[in-house]
Amino acid sequence: MAPDDDKTRAVTVLSKGTAVGHYRIIEKIGAGGMGEVYLAQDTKLDRTVALKFLPLHLCHDTECRERFTREAQSAARLDHPNIVSVFEVGEFQGRPFFSMQHVEGQSLKEVLAGQTLPIERIVEIAIQICDGLQAAHEKGITHRDIKPSNILIDSHGRARIVDFGLASVMGSDQLTKTGSTLGTIGYMSPEQVRGEKVDGASDIFSFGVVLFELMAGKPPFHRANEAATLHAILTEEPLRLIELRPNIPRELVAIVTQSLAKDRNHRYQDAAMLLSDLRDVRNRLRDMTASEGKVHSQPSMAVLPFANLSADKEQDYFCDGIAEEIINALNHVENLRVVARTSSFSFKGKDLDIREIGRRLNVDTLLEGSVRKSGDRLRVIAQLINVSDGYHLWSERFDRQMEDVFAIQDEISLTIVDRLKVQLLAGERALLTKRYTEDQEAYNLYLQGRHFWNRRHEGGLQKGIEAFERAVLRDPMYAPAYVGVADCHNQLAHWGYTEPKEAYRKAKEAVEKALSIDSSLAEAHASLGWIKLWHDWDWAGSEREFREALKLNPNDAVTHEWYALYLAVMQRVDEGVAEVRRAVDLDPLSIVVNSILGVGLYWARRFDDAIVQLNKTLELEPSFPQAYLYLCWSYAGKGAWPESIAACEKFVALTNGSAVSLGYLGAVSALAGNADRAHESLEQIDFLARGRYVSQLYRALIYMGLGNRDEAMRFLELARQQKESFLPVIYSFPLIDSIRDDVRFVDLLGRMGLYVS
Repeated sequence: MAPDDDKTRAVTVLSKGTAVGHYRIIEKIGAGGMGEVYLAQDTKLDRTVALKFLPLHLCHDTECRERFTREAQSAARLDHPNIVSVFEVGEFQGRPFFSMQHVEGQSLKEVLAGQTLPIERIVEIAIQICDGLQAAHEKGITHRDIKPSNILIDSHGRARIVDFGLASVMGSDQLTKTGSTLGTIGYMSPEQVRGEKVDGASDIFSFGVVLFELMAGKPPFHRANEAATLHAILTEEPLRLIELRPNIPRELVAIVTQSLAKDRNHRYQDAAMLLSDLRDVRNRLRDMTASEGKVHSQPSMAVLPFANLSADKEQDYFCDGIAEEIINALNHVENLRVVARTSSFSFKGKDLDIREIGRRLNVDTLLEGSVRKSGDRLRVIAQLINVSDGYHLWSERFDRQMEDVFAIQDEISLTIVDRLKVQLLAGERALLTKRYTEDQEAYNLYLQGRHFWNRRHEGGLQKGIEAFERAVLRDPMYAPAYVGVADCHNQLAHWGYTEPKEAYRKAKEAVEKALSIDSSLAEAHASLGWIKLWHDWDWAGSEREFREALKLNPNDAVTHEWYALYLAVMQRVDEGVAEVRRAVDLDPLSIVVNSILGVGLYWARRFDDAIVQLNKTLELEPSFPQAYLYLCWSYAGKGAWPESIAACEKFVALTNGSAVSLGYLGAVSALAGNADRAHESLEQIDFLARGRYVSQLYRALIYMGLGNRDEAMRFLELARQQKESFLPVIYSFPLIDSIRDDVRFVDLLGRMGLYVS
């Protein structure tokens, strides 16, 4: 008999009792496109196993036989508790099969049918799936078909990945050639849909789809038919998870968002980092779990600016400072959502109903108060109000000496936590009452510095530095005041008001001093993350500092905003948009944060969405200069040159003809074909440069628009040598697209430690 004859002879029906080598069939337990699965007894080792056979109609298909064998080989290389083990490969009457571990339980698809899983359980399942994926990826194996029916939940509740039938192995061309769209519709990554080569990032996308479905009850891209679903995967944003299930933690939404990024470079770069973030979410949920095992709804509040009842109206900064210090203290309470200063202070001087303020800030409670300062005497009145009915939950009057201001703040903060029935986690009480100085004058100067810092213009930042530096002269161990010095220098350098090398040197000295005093100061890590991003160009170090800052204080809107800028610059734009949305949640009325959301959408090349968001920002503050700059960029992205130029002209007027505004006006004018106006901007910039520092980047942008690549590259190189603060934006900035194919540009990125994929 010829070798192939065995494949064509009649096949014995695999009924109960059929002997397949040393296995005996018990019953058929499943079937799918690439296999039929039978429960069998291993008579040699006296154990129950599952036998998977290639379906009869595919036995003559050479490619299917190879794929079936490859599944067994791929799975056999993996020994992990979250992956079903393969024991042996064989053939029975010309029909390939392999034996594998029998898992008693249900598929995740069956588990999901008709029920909604608790968030804690979803996170546990996600961690186990991700753990198995990491093990496969470490062996160079990409699953290619992650979906609920390929994940089994055993009798102990453990998730097990099964069915490596479409797996590809690193170093092999099998199943990775263009034109192949193998996978399951609805769970495929965009690159799978396009028939491109896949890698671990494709599994991460599919995992993101599964995680979304676990929480929402349906896949994110499910549409009426297969064609519409495939189109949605390629071009449409997923359904809004937070609207489908509002109680999902923001961190989990961000994980899903990053996993579902359409550009694989913007997803998690490996399963290890994804797994780490999932474990962080699990730990936070455990900390928030009460004795009965349910997550409490998170209380929310805003601290309004305290009214100044003193005779000296110049004491406004002191009253604001007390309220801001209470906000900063409460920010360390992880189970309490506290609206950031910018939003809560936006109601200063406005006579609005408590319910209206609560609605706009989306909070349950408000703290309001007043301060009367007379010599060394201090009267502080504080009251905690329930937004829904306007009733006072607590009120108190403090008549103390000025030296007791710290004790007053501590008492107010602790009382709020008690009245809102917030459970303090380990170490949070100490953070609530932590004092960085006992020197009243140093504290007073620090509050002045914060007052000027919050104005964010050149004069305010300079005055902020003066106040902070006087504070540390009074108390050289006052760590937050050093951070204030650093933050003012950072912003002055970033917006081109001062020469960057010297400003960032001073900033770094100040922040390192702060960290030497207190390495757990979240604001110091955030400030160092800013320096490493915009000046040191230490990309990994910058992310490390931002993540450490958020670990120490997850409720700081400014850190979320700065980290979002890092992510956008690094071309991780979808992740950046998710991060800045967290900042908006914490600081919903901040014009800065809302405008940065517009920037994130611009970087994501969602120009229409960016324009809508930036116009919303201008509704909050019609004269906010940066919003007009970002509108200029967004209209330019669409090629809407008249609107782009008009927005930039508004930016020029609001900044009194600053170098940055003239640079962008010249750039968009050049791109619009108005070379005369572009050259006029160059002349104006040259005039400004005679009397002050001006970034070379602005000249480069104008020459790019004029199509003069040689001059554009010359000024970009000068900007690189100067370590100019805004330069990292060129990595992902849409306005730079015209020069991306220039080998000199690619070389410059390489010398900055940035690389084009």
